[in-house]
Amino acid sequence: MDELVRKLHAHCDAQPYHTSWHLHDLRTGKAANRHGDQVLPSASTRKIAIMMTTLERIHGGELALDQPFTIEEKFQDNNSGTFQHFAPGGTVTLGDAITMMIIVSDNTCTGTIADMLGLDAVNEYCRRIGMTGTAHRMPMGMKGQPRDHPVESGNATTTNDLGLLLNLILAGTEDEESAARLGCTVDLCRLALDILSRQRLQARLPFRLPAGTRVAHKTGTGKRNVNDAGIIFDADDRPLFILSVITDGVPVEDLSEGIPGFAAAQMSIQEMARMCYDDLS
Repeated sequence: MDELVRKLHAHCDAQPYHTSWHLHDLRTGKAANRHGDQVLPSASTRKIAIMMTTLERIHGGELALDQPFTIEEKFQDNNSGTFQHFAPGGTVTLGDAITMMIIVSDNTCTGTIADMLGLDAVNEYCRRIGMTGTAHRMPMGMKGQPRDHPVESGNATTTNDLGLLLNLILAGTEDEESAARLGCTVDLCRLALDILSRQRLQARLPFRLPAGTRVAHKTGTGKRNVNDAGIIFDADDRPLFILSVITDGVPVEDLSEGIPGFAAAQMSIQEMARMCYDDLS
């Protein structure tokens, strides 16, 4: 683990932008991080917490997976997901909307669910489970905010917070006490893990891993950053490690050889995930 951490730091030191990460070896229990408590723009990685807050409400009986979910026009002015293109007024189930919020990062679903829950409730949930560096301030994305907006004016989190949440979800799939800490049941934690495993945006953590590797994760793309956080499984479908990565200050212009900054940041996350997989397998 020490040599892997050294290699990850050296890799990040070479990048012309900020990188924060959290790594948890699920076989030994060892963990490490780089700027793991630094609060940074979360982009859509925050949607994991919104999903878990919703599942807590479902466990409490206030909401139901099969209840109707209406596509609202006021939340369709965004650039993420598919429901922005649907005719308003149509309905799916809440369970379907949660799934779309995660697997294609649908912001119409996110804004509607966040409005349904209330951002104060999502923030209280995060604080209660120990995500002390996380703040949800806007129901959807950062539309209208300048690229250099202060971190404290938008949705924010830390790589340690994301690692904590993913670890709790994973533990909750087998242990009632861990599930209860999330306000859920084992079955609801298993549902959350299954939804994360169905992620369609695969250009970061999973991209360079062996074909068929299971990765339960959530990406995030902001005005100046590229993020991903997930649980990576081994060839026998056993949990291997958790890796969360948040970048910041990623240049828009090409960095080298005609590769734009955001593409280079994606490639960096791909390389970090492969380093961890090769060392920890």
